[in-house]
Amino acid sequence: MRIAVVGTGYVGLVTGTCFSEMGVHVTCVDVDQHKIDQLNQGIIPIYEPGLETLVRKNSKSGRLQFTTRLEDILDEVNIVFSAVGTPPDEDGSADLKYVLEVARTIGKHMSHYLVVVTKSTVPVGTARKVKEVINEELRRRGANIEFDVASNPEFLKEGNAIKDFMSPDRVVVGVESERARKLMARLYKPFMIVSDRLIFTDIPSAEMIKYAANSMLATRISFMNDIANLCELVGADVNMVRKGIGSDTRIGKKFLYAGCGYGGSCFPKDVKALIKTAADYGYPMRVLQAVEEVNASQKLVLFRKLVNYYGNEEQLLGKTIAMWGLSFKPETDDMREAPSLVLIELLLKAGATVRVYDPVAMDECRRRIGDSVTYASNRYDAINGADALMLVTEWKEFRLPNAETLKRMMRGRLILDGRNILDGDELLQEGFEYHCIGK
Repeated sequence: MRIAVVGTGYVGLVTGTCFSEMGVHVTCVDVDQHKIDQLNQGIIPIYEPGLETLVRKNSKSGRLQFTTRLEDILDEVNIVFSAVGTPPDEDGSADLKYVLEVARTIGKHMSHYLVVVTKSTVPVGTARKVKEVINEELRRRGANIEFDVASNPEFLKEGNAIKDFMSPDRVVVGVESERARKLMARLYKPFMIVSDRLIFTDIPSAEMIKYAANSMLATRISFMNDIANLCELVGADVNMVRKGIGSDTRIGKKFLYAGCGYGGSCFPKDVKALIKTAADYGYPMRVLQAVEEVNASQKLVLFRKLVNYYGNEEQLLGKTIAMWGLSFKPETDDMREAPSLVLIELLLKAGATVRVYDPVAMDECRRRIGDSVTYASNRYDAINGADALMLVTEWKEFRLPNAETLKRMMRGRLILDGRNILDGDELLQEGFEYHCIGK
């Protein structure tokens, strides 16, 4: 089987690489010539554990290829995945111009039956628009070529994407015809050897499932952050509360960790998009509106704790604040909607000097905000002369710092743990002021 994957961002590159690992001949397509040149040299544009090794392995085998010209390969493929970006517009809706441009190219150049699959996260109704665009181009050509559209949302966790794709919890595919269902079932069969987790639905349901799943996870996070803030006021410990409610099998333990807010490419964008979709139909998503408000407020929590410690914001002028972690989560360099960006902006505005360290996101941070902060060579270099330390991303290397080194290198004694991963009792015994979330 031969397929094309359009878009070599996070979703497209992982999708194409993992299919090629299972023996499918994959051509990944992108309009960015520089990116394609790099991929042909085995250089990948994102950080994802294990991805670079698989790209090089399958490129060498000939199963994974890269090009800028979708029209040149349409005669060779059975399925085209559209995994291009759907950036949010100012009103929160998903911008579909790249998705529809892919559809337009397919309609102009296809010569035989294809299944056109939306892999990008797109609003309900997008597949219908894709179908209309392809049909419009076929009419202009006077061509009578059959095709199907399908929806196959991704459920990849950054930092664990390869495992998620190769051993999925479920694969959701929305189809309109038996012909498309059989072709998609054949494509995914190698992933279902141990257990059949392939779920076929109608197309609107498949499009909705992705948004509903991410919005539910975002809701759990904001719920626990709201509970954590109340715990601080009433004298409770959110970690104990989390264990107590997580042991209820109806609730479960996942996504119940309090912290300094969620970020990334999915949750913020998808929550906004679902709110906007509902508004277009005259329905207010009141729960999700609250989820979004809580998360925006939660990104300010560490700054508020810092200001409260010093008495007022003016006291931050001239202070040096160290920051451990820049990416929105561990095992990725993705800083989209990251709490670190909000905190850095507030600290700089208050006149503080900010020293930052992240195991993989330093270049991404420099690309986003330039040299407005000081980039440290390691975690201890970041705290050199610092009046306070903010832990923002829960990288494993931050979990067990040496207290003596902290005391020797820091000027102050304040530690703000935005992910509740440090041993607060030990740090308090060592003479530090330790503040976390929800305790």
